[in-house]
Amino acid sequence: MESNWIKQAGDAVLLWLAHNGIMFTRAALTWTLAQFAIIVGAFGLALIVAHRLTPAFEAYIRQIEGRPRLLRFLAIILRRLKWIVFPLVLWFALLVMRHVTWPSRSYLIGLAASLATAWILISIASRAIRSRFIARVVAVAAWMIAALAILGLLNDLIVALDAVGIDFQGFRLTPLLLIKAVTVLVVLVWLAVAAGRFIDAHLSAIEDLSPSMQVLTAKLAKAGLIVAAVLMGLSLVGINLTAFAVFSGAVGLGVGFGLQKVVSNLISGVILLIDKSIKPGDVISVGDTYGRINELAARYASVISRDGREYLIPNEDLITSQVVNWSYSSDLVRLDLDFGVAYSADPHEVRKLAREVSATHKRVQAVPPPVCHITAFGDSSVNYKLRFWIRDPDKGTVNVRGDIFLLLWDALKEADMQIPFPQRDVGFKGPVEVRLAEPPKPAPKRRPRKRAASRKSAQ
Repeated sequence: MESNWIKQAGDAVLLWLAHNGIMFTRAALTWTLAQFAIIVGAFGLALIVAHRLTPAFEAYIRQIEGRPRLLRFLAIILRRLKWIVFPLVLWFALLVMRHVTWPSRSYLIGLAASLATAWILISIASRAIRSRFIARVVAVAAWMIAALAILGLLNDLIVALDAVGIDFQGFRLTPLLLIKAVTVLVVLVWLAVAAGRFIDAHLSAIEDLSPSMQVLTAKLAKAGLIVAAVLMGLSLVGINLTAFAVFSGAVGLGVGFGLQKVVSNLISGVILLIDKSIKPGDVISVGDTYGRINELAARYASVISRDGREYLIPNEDLITSQVVNWSYSSDLVRLDLDFGVAYSADPHEVRKLAREVSATHKRVQAVPPPVCHITAFGDSSVNYKLRFWIRDPDKGTVNVRGDIFLLLWDALKEADMQIPFPQRDVGFKGPVEVRLAEPPKPAPKRRPRKRAASRKSAQ
């Protein structure tokens, strides 16, 4: 009874396929359904195997230390373990089917194994791209191309895309040409950027080059590689560069009017790197901004202040504005402290004490030594100026000033030397009549109220 039901269902499927123009024999339909069952079973087996292998694989990964690249690769494998096992099971099933029966009866299994293998290889390779969104886009696009090639539809799609086009001054623009151009340009530009980063990393390790020359050489190398990649990509696609003469003129006109600030900042950045007036690591002051240059980008300079804020100053401002470079020709910086001592103190002892005290600070340089001079005889004190030198302005100047002030305070207090403060004497012309104000009268005390307790006698 059951076999008759299966036979009737098979006859119904064959009639439906024949009605839609697909001719199938009963044997072909049986083997097709069997292949689908094998594919589903292979996926279920892959889930079970991956579930069993995952704990042991995770324990092995946790034992690896000091090898971040290997850990990252193994983590990628772990997240895709079921998709790795799935094509392996399919290839094994395909091998068994080829030995048992005709190759045509395992066609769908081979197709599924090829598609799954292409997907897992492309998925793992795309993880080399740092951006997850771009990696996913590249993976999906590459797998679609691989799937079309496996299914034998890629050539037909290429012919269809090349059949539609627009003729423009002897140049034919087709969808196929656009896809090729975008793909080739993206790949070549990505390779150029990666090569630029590689050159930048190796240039930064060369101690004979100054920081500004390292940055300039790296930027020129990156720009040259990107331009070469674009020109090479257009040539490989078969685009004649002379066709873009009008377009390049329009772009140049737009750059001249609409992108003046951008181009100005780019050129200013190159000038700063060439004349070496500002380089990474310098301590500068621009307006109210004081800090150390962290990076010289194409459009701006990154300056990190002492409070941790990072200011992005346009390169044009560093060219046109007044900039104080604390470490331009030398990292030796002089700081001044102004203070005053009472007239009762010996100025020779004060100067000696100030020099000795400032020399005890760890950031103050012994050569040149600290000096102290009298600058003026003030109204209430003798004014002095203490000068000393440091070699690390990037660590701050206010903090070292504060330390020296505290050392001066302790030393002057120990030597019994007073730091005066302004005093004012008020004088009155003629006698002053002083009247004593009458004291306020005390408030009258409140008497407590007597309770009138009168009871009526009961009659």
